[in-house]
Amino acid sequence: MRKLTPFDRSAQTAPVLLTAHAIHAADAAATTATAMLTDRGRILAIGTPAECEAAAERGGLSPERIDLGDGVVVPGFVDAHAHPLMFGQMMSWVDCGPEKAGSIPEIVALLKAAAADLPEGRPVRGYGYEQRNLAEKRHPTRFELDEVAADREVYLMNASGHGGVVNSHTLTVNGVDRDTPNPDGGEFFRDAEGELTGELSDAACNILTGVHGVKIGHHGPNFHLADEPEEHLRQLDAATQRFLAGGVTSIGDAQVTRREFDMYLRLAEAGRLELRVSMYLLSHLLDEALEMGLVGQFGNAHLSFAGIKFYADGTLGGWTAYFPDGYVGDPCRTGQLYHEPAEYAGLIRKAHAAGLQTATHAQSPTAIEMVVSAIEAALAEHPDADARHRIEHCGLPTPEQIERMAASGIRPVNQTQHYFNWGEGVEEAIGTPGERFNPLGEFERAGVSFTISSDAPVAEPIPLEAIQTAVTRVTRRGHKLGPDDLRVSALAALRAHTIEGAVSIGREDDLGSLEVGKYADFAVLSGDPLAVPAEEISAITVRETWVDGVRRHRV
Repeated sequence: MRKLTPFDRSAQTAPVLLTAHAIHAADAAATTATAMLTDRGRILAIGTPAECEAAAERGGLSPERIDLGDGVVVPGFVDAHAHPLMFGQMMSWVDCGPEKAGSIPEIVALLKAAAADLPEGRPVRGYGYEQRNLAEKRHPTRFELDEVAADREVYLMNASGHGGVVNSHTLTVNGVDRDTPNPDGGEFFRDAEGELTGELSDAACNILTGVHGVKIGHHGPNFHLADEPEEHLRQLDAATQRFLAGGVTSIGDAQVTRREFDMYLRLAEAGRLELRVSMYLLSHLLDEALEMGLVGQFGNAHLSFAGIKFYADGTLGGWTAYFPDGYVGDPCRTGQLYHEPAEYAGLIRKAHAAGLQTATHAQSPTAIEMVVSAIEAALAEHPDADARHRIEHCGLPTPEQIERMAASGIRPVNQTQHYFNWGEGVEEAIGTPGERFNPLGEFERAGVSFTISSDAPVAEPIPLEAIQTAVTRVTRRGHKLGPDDLRVSALAALRAHTIEGAVSIGREDDLGSLEVGKYADFAVLSGDPLAVPAEEISAITVRETWVDGVRRHRV
């Protein structure tokens, strides 16, 4: 029997009085201070150095004094939608993103080099390419990946995370040929002659993940590939360090199964769970959660259960989000819904009636309509002014849907780095409506509280990059997406990645802003995101990250 290993006690052993050029509290009053007193992982005072000195004297404390010089302190960033284990897993894969490869031959060269260093038979896996960012403006083919290896699996995951390309060997060993029917909710893509191209999406990825991967009508994608527990622990450890390097102190894990839960418990038992994690169980576990009596948030300061994750449709990046009239870039593609609307509404009703928060992936107006309608119906049966149901990504809501979201208290959890990395592709996929992708300005004007997150590994957990993009709406390639009224201020963007993130995971009482009584979770920056020109925000570096009053990262 394992003994109980408490892991929510503060590691801070002595009080600390910090001074800095500026401390942005991100509270309701938008307070800016120059000093902060912490002890046992909590904030005891914030204000001027004299005020914090007086608070220490009243409490009989003799704090260590740390002068951060020209550093700027902000609350620890809350990444309310991320996939830490999947992110850690991909860190051991080959980065084929836009900064590493701009063409298919460059991708092949990267994968070939990796294959040469791997033991015989070990799969070769890459990630991060977005076909519209490549010189060829298309996906690689299996024949091009055959140049990497013909005797082992080669898998190149698309930046969307909802599919990619495999080599011929992978198809052959899984018994997939030109006559293999597409699975429900997925596709083995074929060329004009009916020959497999090697591209696969959504449920077709089950040849990689196994039968517990994507289940249309049952639950959404689980694209996490299985590894040995010790390897998963190493991956999660590595991902934790990357989040901390970005100033992230709290995460909403938006896809938790037994595998992820087990890894968090193991990491905590080993004393290595340095972040705070709120878990959203994948929706196929809804009945099991209710059977166990998980009808509300529970856990401790570092690991907690928050709600249930659903999928309404696929992804805009992979062209699997549901557009019934087809994509401008390919009218034969419509994407798909993961549930029939009535079935989905029944699941939301069941979760809501039990008091559970739901978080549903939805990108297209049709999918968002299914979600908003289901939540409205659930609220009509069981009114709850603070249900905080979430729509993940919420890429293209209509203005009318936004007004209904405001009325129902629905919270969009957006990822501005999606349009930073491939915003032009949304316009190419669906035409000019794509310029409204993640319409933060419209949310703000309608009174809809929005959250910014990374969706790592779809994007790197770099909150300052996400904040800059929310303020400028300029993509990596310099394209401005949509009119100025879709932009928001730097303060609104900072709050969206801190206190609003905390509200979205139900932790605003102790996280998300720097206020007396809250946890001492904060990031020390090299510059002021509220003062520098908008286009320079992402150039600011994270010098230090503190969790629970303890420095966990330092450059």
